[in-house]
Amino acid sequence: MNSVELTDSFLEFKELKNIDKQTMQHVLEDVFRAMLKKKFNTDEHIDIIVNIDKGDVQIFLNKEIVDDGEVEDINTEIAYSDAIKISPDFEIGEEVTEEFKFGDFGRRNVLSLRQNLISRILELEKDHLYKIYKERIGEIVTGEVYQVWKKEILVLDDEDNELILPKSEQIPMDFFKKGESVRAVVSKVDMRNSTPVIILSRTAPEFLERLFELEVPEVFDGLITIKKIVREPGERAKVAVESYDDRVDPVGACVGMKGSRIHGIVRELRNENIDVINYTTNNQLLIQRALSPAKVTSMDILEEEKRVKVYLRPDQVSLAIGKGGNNIKLAGRLCGYEIDVYRDGEVDVEDVDLEEFVDEIDNWIIDELKAIGCDTAKSVLEIGVEDLVQRTDLEEETIEEVFKILRAEFE
Repeated sequence: MNSVELTDSFLEFKELKNIDKQTMQHVLEDVFRAMLKKKFNTDEHIDIIVNIDKGDVQIFLNKEIVDDGEVEDINTEIAYSDAIKISPDFEIGEEVTEEFKFGDFGRRNVLSLRQNLISRILELEKDHLYKIYKERIGEIVTGEVYQVWKKEILVLDDEDNELILPKSEQIPMDFFKKGESVRAVVSKVDMRNSTPVIILSRTAPEFLERLFELEVPEVFDGLITIKKIVREPGERAKVAVESYDDRVDPVGACVGMKGSRIHGIVRELRNENIDVINYTTNNQLLIQRALSPAKVTSMDILEEEKRVKVYLRPDQVSLAIGKGGNNIKLAGRLCGYEIDVYRDGEVDVEDVDLEEFVDEIDNWIIDELKAIGCDTAKSVLEIGVEDLVQRTDLEEETIEEVFKILRAEFE
């Protein structure tokens, strides 16, 4: 094994892993110098010349010329009689430069040298990969599904770097097969056991934001700013947008003619419903828009408690709450308020306020029901057990027990 064989293997490695020539040169010098220092106990008399382009490494030993019979270290000194054989002009005290041949290393040392080089190059590649993806956090990447496991998917990027898409970061309706293309945003980059672990996400708000930038030129150009995004992945999302140009309608630009721009995003997100609303610093108007498609009759904002009481007509309550309570949850997160929904309009004289049942139903259960807009007995009974299980954190048995108590009131 010679220097050309050694450096050839790393030239290939450099091309594959994008390690620059200067870095490669330093690594080669360091590894060779460490090996020589181990062999000679010093490296002060050694010169190493690395030519990356040619794949060539040359090592030279500088030896001081001493009188015959006074050579104490053959690695750093040379007898005068031997020096004049190289050149008759040499004198005692001068230095002679001799090339060190790889054969003098011994095969075992050459193999060890090669292993050290590979190890150093791999470390450099890991650091390079970590830095590259650390700077790409929040960006969209496209990769190919290489392997599908129960809890995560292994994705390869254009350079065959391994990326991880955990099950928790996938949209519930996502289903990928090996070889399929997948788009996701770089969510997190960690170092585990000196190896970079790149985590992707399709559920992060940043993924939806990047998709808007791809589909809506005005967002990409900065004419329209996305102020905030909240999501229930695969179900619903709310996007607050603002335009810095009065001539540009931010909602219309994001949706496109007959929904042309937003359709591509909806398909990518597995038919996730996307509500695009016009951002405003007027909290009351923002809450009203966030609860769309429901129409708010009136509201009472409790600024200190960060709560808002919203009053709606009975036929608008279910629209405000939405399927599984998603609409009201997302509206609250978008505006930064806890939203309580109340029915407005004529009061059913036969109906009973839930507060009347405090002796039979725990307060925390009543609070849970009120949080989804059910403040009377009939409003709870109208929804049904299955819907309440989806909209609240209550167990089915608990809801059935509540139904028994409420029905008994009207029998």
